Amino acid sequence: MEREKIVVLDFGGQYNQLIARRVRECNVYCEVVPYQKAMAALTAEPPKGIIFTGGPGSVYDPASPQVDPAVFSLGIPILGICYGCQLLAHNLGGRVTAAQDDSAREYGKTETYFDTGCRLFRGLPEKGVTWMSHGDYMEKVPDSFRLAAHSDACPNVAICDEERGFYGVQFHPEVNHTENGTAMIRNFLYEVCGCTGSWRMEDFCKSAIASLREEIGEEGRVLLALSGGVDSSVLAALLAEAIGHRLTCVFVDHGLMRKNEGDEVEEAFRKWDVNFVRVDAEERFLSKLSGVEDPQEKRRIIGAEFGYVFRDEAERFGITNRDFLAQGTIYPDVIESGEGDADVIKSHHNRLLPPEVVARFKGVLEPLSLLFKDEVRALGRELGLSEQLVMRQPFPGPGLAIRILGAVTKEKADTLREADYIFREEIARAGEDKNLSQYFAVLTNARSVGVMGDGRTYDYTLALRGVTTTDFMTADWARIPYDLLQTISGRIVNEVKGINRIVYDITSKPPATIEWE
Repeated sequence: MEREKIVVLDFGGQYNQLIARRVRECNVYCEVVPYQKAMAALTAEPPKGIIFTGGPGSVYDPASPQVDPAVFSLGIPILGICYGCQLLAHNLGGRVTAAQDDSAREYGKTETYFDTGCRLFRGLPEKGVTWMSHGDYMEKVPDSFRLAAHSDACPNVAICDEERGFYGVQFHPEVNHTENGTAMIRNFLYEVCGCTGSWRMEDFCKSAIASLREEIGEEGRVLLALSGGVDSSVLAALLAEAIGHRLTCVFVDHGLMRKNEGDEVEEAFRKWDVNFVRVDAEERFLSKLSGVEDPQEKRRIIGAEFGYVFRDEAERFGITNRDFLAQGTIYPDVIESGEGDADVIKSHHNRLLPPEVVARFKGVLEPLSLLFKDEVRALGRELGLSEQLVMRQPFPGPGLAIRILGAVTKEKADTLREADYIFREEIARAGEDKNLSQYFAVLTNARSVGVMGDGRTYDYTLALRGVTTTDFMTADWARIPYDLLQTISGRIVNEVKGINRIVYDITSKPPATIEWE
């Protein structure tokens, strides 16, 4: 059966991955593709529709991201969002200019009026709030387009050429601030592109297992880099279903795990019918990290050392170049590591394997690399994993190394381990763990004066972080009750040596990332 697909062309906007999430929430598969690779992606496997994302540029600037004009002759429906809308107008006979006065610029929540005769707004209320973010203005709309929405300040909030299936909106339907935004995207997918909604986790699970069996073959074996987190655990279950005992799971205990975590991971996998190997590598990793402060360099070192550990284990188990290495890489890892021409937000350790390690294997398997976190959890449920394992909060592969700002030492790791354990214990005890997507402590490199028992201290500041999110591409800071924060702060300062000040992070993603580093 031919796969339905939507291609999201990335022009550098901050909500691009959120657009992809909204499409998948409508049960339609999609991929984010850099605008420079548009024609290659669109002609290799023609999609049912194309979405142009927003972006920080101005379409009339020669240095701004552009698109091959051939895209408009493919006969594929297009939805342009914000910059993408202006790109449609700019390429098809309209004119976009910088707004000459404040009344033509729109930012934030804006009351908008819709032509519900347009397929994009069919079945929706005639009036609603949209989230605007544009300083440019469509001075002239292309001749083949008609106006489909307006605000008090802007007559052309949305435009459409329904004969060609081209639509443009100057607001962001993908964000929660836009009322009925997901319904607009659904209308584009179903009413305009003719999608049927065939993206189901059950189907993905079956096809992934079949694909793995075919790629690995009847004799091939797999060495899985197992962290014990959600992603690698789900991958372990997927591979176990595909090849059974030919899977060897290697859990590298690098001495940077949370308190008791190594033992918990080992216990969780004891009941699985797979080869489970725990490697004690604390001294090995801490030695490599000695004196290193830059977070990107920490990730590089840890990623490389993980690879060397797997190489050593492969040799010990007789893994040859006929066998595979598997990693629990997911879509946000790919994006944030700088896919295509995208900026590198942070290099994920499982994207930093040394070439000589990769060459040791027939190939690297990353069957989860097109899934978002919530989709990975859904796959875990489909494979029959326990809810406790599926809903375990994320923990970065480099572990506490990137939650220790500055150089990593065993003393700092032990200090952070104890503080983080108290934070998580009190959150769970209060029942707040059900309201949070991720929560953890960060040992900053800042030291300040404090007073304990009438004596002066000069110790570290600990930062607490709690967020709520569905896809981990965007996140909001969690409103943990003040009384609970007070209890946590009191316990940590009294029970953990070396910490005399606690702060709570109230920054969303974006502009921050979830991890501190």
